[in-house]
Amino acid sequence: MVKGLDIERPPELLVGVDGADDAGVYRLNDETALIQTLDFLTPVTDSPYDFGRIAAANSLSDVYAMGGRPVTAMNIVCFPVDDLSETVLSETLAGGLEVIHASGACLVGGHSVDDKEFKYGLSVTGVVDPKKILTNGGAGVGDALILTKPLGSGIVATAIKGGVADEVAAKELVSVCATLNKRAAEVVAGFSPSACTDITGFGMAGHALEMARGARKHLVISSADLPAMEGLSGWASMGMIPAGSYRNREFCGSSVIVASSVERWRADLIFDPQTSGGLLLALPSHHARECLAAMADAGVCAALIGEVVADHSCGEVEFV
Repeated sequence: MVKGLDIERPPELLVGVDGADDAGVYRLNDETALIQTLDFLTPVTDSPYDFGRIAAANSLSDVYAMGGRPVTAMNIVCFPVDDLSETVLSETLAGGLEVIHASGACLVGGHSVDDKEFKYGLSVTGVVDPKKILTNGGAGVGDALILTKPLGSGIVATAIKGGVADEVAAKELVSVCATLNKRAAEVVAGFSPSACTDITGFGMAGHALEMARGARKHLVISSADLPAMEGLSGWASMGMIPAGSYRNREFCGSSVIVASSVERWRADLIFDPQTSGGLLLALPSHHARECLAAMADAGVCAALIGEVVADHSCGEVEFV
């Protein structure tokens, strides 16, 4: 829809809507560029406070994916005033504020509307050195691919809603999704990353494909090396697959190849839509092991999952 609009592209606009990047970037001067992004969600947990934390982490993630640092945030709220108590909203905002403060940003305002469906998120402004911007299109042949959070939030959330997942699974879901990508972004900045994106609604397959298309490369990813939350194989075999997984498969089409040897639940995991997922990073292969060790020291659960193997005119991802 956006591509059909006549959008101006001044020279100061370094990253705009013509690509599939996570945020827009506008150069103020030779040392500073603004990163701007916006995202909001419907609740993924029964706890308003945890929902606020997750939604805020999800919104802030796009700034980290562009190589930047968040500085300000504004609340976005759609709230059914006749159906939910004000306590639900106040707890949600408190959870969001906790994560905003943890990111180093400050809350400067927001906007709310009366809506039948509860939604919350942030509009975030960040800063970055124009020479150090990360996009999803910079990967080079030979680069290693690293993922910084386990996958499976869509399947776990569906299993919770279906009444088949326990409290342990719910706690893991909140823990993973409410964790900022701040530490991962800070660590990888020291290892010459060439490309980055965060894994959210399009799932591992969709966002890896955006990286492949942006760089016009062929990526090979080991499905067995993809980090995953506990219990996924059983819930996936029970049919606890979110509707977004099927839309992601359709979106990817023949550009994402899943080998027949890949276990069925792992194939489902590949297309599982994520909430506040990890960073998918491309960096020179000789830095990969040292980067993983540094992330482990920083408390980041990262994994080496694949590599960029060749040029490709349209971009392609192969899961083996």
